[in-house]
Amino acid sequence: QVLLVDSGGGLVQAGGSLRLSCAASRGTLSNYAMGWFRQAPGKEREFVAAINWSGDSTYYADSVKGRFTISRDNAKNTVYLQMNSLKPEDTAVYYCNAANHYGTGYPGVDDYWGQGTQVTVSS
Repeated sequence: QVLLVDSGGGLVQAGGSLRLSCAASRGTLSNYAMGWFRQAPGKEREFVAAINWSGDSTYYADSVKGRFTISRDNAKNTVYLQMNSLKPEDTAVYYCNAANHYGTGYPGVDDYWGQGTQVTVSS
């Protein structure tokens, strides 16, 4: 079992950057494929990015490809989401996800979740 703590959200102007972090306060992240999802008001939670167990494979939603980068540091038990060229439509609560599967873009029923961190992009 793993307990995830998301951080790094905030208010930024369009075109700006933020880096989100997801740390494990309990458990070992290297045992999981990791991902980020987001949920905007009135919308369903959607996939953003994922990285495999070793960190040598990543994939992204089309809406963030080329702007966001997911990475992990297993020695620090932390996963990151670097977000550049932010747009107002990126405004959402961002959730870290730990899973025993990789490559689907969909969460599983046994996944673990962070508490979420708010990202607000002003125009």
